[in-house]
Amino acid sequence: MLVSPAVLTTIEQGGPWGAISAQISEPEQLARVAAVSADGDASLLPVEGLNRSHFMSATDTRRVGRWVKVDADTQVVWAQTRYRAAGITLQGFRALMPVRVPDPGEHIYIVLTYAPDMPPEYVAAGISRLTGWAVSTSGVQPVAVDLDEPLTIGEQLADRWPIGQLQRQRVCVIGAGSIGSAAAHSLATYGVGTLDLVDPDRLLRYNLIRHTSSARQVGKLKVNALKEDLESQRLDTHVNARPLNVVDDANAIRKMFEETDLVVCATDGVASRRVAGHLARRARKDAILACVLEDGALGEIIRLRPWPDRGCITCCRTHLQLAGAFDPEPGINRPYGEGTHHRPMTAVGADLHLVGAHAAKMAVATLLEASGFNEQRLPSEHLIIALRPAPMWPSPYDVRRCGEMKWLDPAPPQPGCPTCHPGPPHTQAEKEPISSDR
Repeated sequence: MLVSPAVLTTIEQGGPWGAISAQISEPEQLARVAAVSADGDASLLPVEGLNRSHFMSATDTRRVGRWVKVDADTQVVWAQTRYRAAGITLQGFRALMPVRVPDPGEHIYIVLTYAPDMPPEYVAAGISRLTGWAVSTSGVQPVAVDLDEPLTIGEQLADRWPIGQLQRQRVCVIGAGSIGSAAAHSLATYGVGTLDLVDPDRLLRYNLIRHTSSARQVGKLKVNALKEDLESQRLDTHVNARPLNVVDDANAIRKMFEETDLVVCATDGVASRRVAGHLARRARKDAILACVLEDGALGEIIRLRPWPDRGCITCCRTHLQLAGAFDPEPGINRPYGEGTHHRPMTAVGADLHLVGAHAAKMAVATLLEASGFNEQRLPSEHLIIALRPAPMWPSPYDVRRCGEMKWLDPAPPQPGCPTCHPGPPHTQAEKEPISSDR
């Protein structure tokens, strides 16, 4: 049975017993209390604050039984019978009840039992104050009762995870597609307090095989669909939806980066990745760039640091090319499966979500390490993940086993890079005065 906090409050403040009505789902073998009386057979009042989008809202409501205040030992009996997967006789159950228990006849009814005075040692042993019983002439069986109260990550993980630190963090996710949506869900699950989602595109039918949103969201802006999903599932996270293009709306993005703590870029365009990295470096913010290469055969996640000895994404590619590696960027610049001139739909949704989850982990590790959590240090800055490896990939993409991961050293800035070396270059020739005989 699902019992809301409002029902529990009515029971706590009510008399010795009362009546209950519930929504019933026979296929799920589930009941949700929908109305309750405060004392005896007084009028049942609808429960306030029920989640109307819950699947039980579409089921029938009927009177199913009553609630009764009992002593703590009755709850011990419930725990013992539940543990043994057993029951007790109707006569034995009646002996436990401080009020009269009706004859069930040919039917089954529910009795919720509540113990207002629970000894601390019982609480420590896991004995519940609120339990349920299914009463029939053939016997009485224990029924599991769950207090259907929204819980945040902070309330559940505060003593095991630095949720307080992450709740103060703000992350901007550029790209709300397959990788970006998965990264956003993971960031929220880690407990990041605020997410800014940036993407101008709409969720279309062909996106669904890889996106985290469902068919009911088709046609919505991706950022709005993702915001709705996140805020309904992750109460700790506030989400801002920004239907912006990181290239066309660079000025607005620049201002946004001033307020963020870290940037995650999950777009599939060369220009957008370079602009996101450029703006993040200008704002002195770390950036995590995530993508798949070679039609989904490889996952790649790069952490860009705004440090003098670390290069941007362009410098990273140049550094690898100088070392003899191939340039994967041209393949990134083509979107998936919208026509014959695009890449085929070979990037598998679960692989893309895996890359998004790793990007979120790298983002959270970066934030926590900066706050003094040294166990969150990453091995390096550039991660290659084998999703569907092939033997022909040259170094450094020569991962041979599915699931294999390879960390690469960070790339240095390249001479003359406008992102890493802002301002016009000042060569010796430019510094010397130009003589008239030249």
